[in-house]
Amino acid sequence: MKNEQDPSEPRRNAGGNPYIPKGDGDPSVKAYIEAMPEWKQDIGRELDLLITKLVPNVQKAVRWNTPFYGIEDQGWILAFYCYKNYVQITFLNGDQLSPPPPKPSKQKNVRYLDIYDDDRLDHDQLESWIVQAAALPGEDLF
Repeated sequence: MKNEQDPSEPRRNAGGNPYIPKGDGDPSVKAYIEAMPEWKQDIGRELDLLITKLVPNVQKAVRWNTPFYGIEDQGWILAFYCYKNYVQITFLNGDQLSPPPPKPSKQKNVRYLDIYDDDRLDHDQLESWIVQAAALPGEDLF
């Protein structure tokens, strides 16, 4: 018997990341967040609110089923993505943050923070990383 997806549920990959059409602006990012599964949706909402609060005039877009945040004429500074057991925040110039986020990448400047369901998030550190990232040149990804 074929395992079919419930048509009332958003389409997601095997890890739970939503398939959201490419788009610019808040509506595309909100659509991604609303399609995030379970507890990850709360993390997405919290991240979006925090980034919006800390980065005046933040630009938002969804590319590659991932919400990106950036600053006009400066570039993209961070993104996040759903995996099966965690939400991963990507700091595009994370190696320049102090201290750098804990998880390295194969890509030279990128660092990650993985957030699991039972994690106690260090909000002060996360806010510091977001503010620092916004003060750095971003990446021209698309």
